[in-house]
Amino acid sequence: MKKIVALLLALAMCLSCVAAFAQVGVPVAKENVKVGFIFLHDENSTYDLNFMNAAKEACEKLGVAYVLKTGVDEGQDCYDTAAELAEDGCNVIFADSFGHESYMIQAAMEFPEVEFCHATGTRAHTENLPNYHNAFASIYEGRYLAGVAAGLKLNEMIAEGKITAEQTKIGYVGAFPYAEVKSGYTSFFLGVRSVCPTVTMEVTFTNSWYDEALEKEGAQKLINDGCVLISQHADSMGAPTACEVAGVPNVSYNGSTVAACPNTFIVSSRINWAPYMEYMIQAVINGEEIAKDWTGTIETDSVQLSEVNEAAAAEGTVAKLEEVKAGLLDGSVKVYDVSTFTVGGQNLTSYLADVDDMGDFQPETEVILDGVFAESYFRSAPYFDVDIDGITVLGN
Repeated sequence: MKKIVALLLALAMCLSCVAAFAQVGVPVAKENVKVGFIFLHDENSTYDLNFMNAAKEACEKLGVAYVLKTGVDEGQDCYDTAAELAEDGCNVIFADSFGHESYMIQAAMEFPEVEFCHATGTRAHTENLPNYHNAFASIYEGRYLAGVAAGLKLNEMIAEGKITAEQTKIGYVGAFPYAEVKSGYTSFFLGVRSVCPTVTMEVTFTNSWYDEALEKEGAQKLINDGCVLISQHADSMGAPTACEVAGVPNVSYNGSTVAACPNTFIVSSRINWAPYMEYMIQAVINGEEIAKDWTGTIETDSVQLSEVNEAAAAEGTVAKLEEVKAGLLDGSVKVYDVSTFTVGGQNLTSYLADVDDMGDFQPETEVILDGVFAESYFRSAPYFDVDIDGITVLGN
């Protein structure tokens, strides 16, 4: 008898879960929509501020309630915050950092009636949870465009006699040696080299997404090593500030630094998250399914450049960027065309990437398609982790 009762209770729990999952996709009146946002840092981080501005823009445009949670670390705090937001009535919850993913999945399993959306994650297409979703954008195209602006600056410096063609060494301050960062600095480098073929690049890592002192130190190390232009994928003002003090041109990320660095800031690329946030909120309102793995593009206005600072940029930069952007849009320009780079002196003809992130770091997906490394094609988050010739990673 006890076994029968236990089985009936288990069946009831399963049916309850099915019923709860079935609630996902039911239209929600706009006045009843509430969106929860989880951010790794606060507004002092250029990375998080970019997300915060998009969240406010999307929610205010659609007229829905929202809650912002800042300083949520990549640990149990993320799950606790997600659970708190769910219990507080949020219909959809968004988190902005890669390390939040496992905790968002945990929360999605516990609160199946709530939609959970996560930026930069990799597991939505393999977890197959109806209410868990990943999103990213083809920011490598924005990085490439920013690289073109940097290459034009190098050409101007050569023409003015400030450096020679053999002195076109640039530097890059990266957070971690992850695919997202490698994809970013490689696409930037390829953009530079498309207009300045003699360029080489050195990369240093801080092993932190946000550490102003280390980012400033990293930029200074690269400048001391002879790098004549600096870019970065790290979230503070450390690198741009070091460049402004040293008078070294800088290409930033996630927003213009022209106010603080008027003499050295050239341009910045960023992901505009407002289109995705509007999309996920509207899907909840309409009772529509949210894509499992969404990739924003230049066409969706998800990949953007800031205004060019013509006080620091080379003459003709704006026109050239429009030309290259048009090529990206019509497909005549491919960022990762394998004929434009080598690995150990050879062009890639085949490459397996770890697209299905099962925690084993085993590559399983062929990603060279029609002569192009197909970044953000099999999933939204970057998986380009190739070390190409011309880029040197420095020891920390």
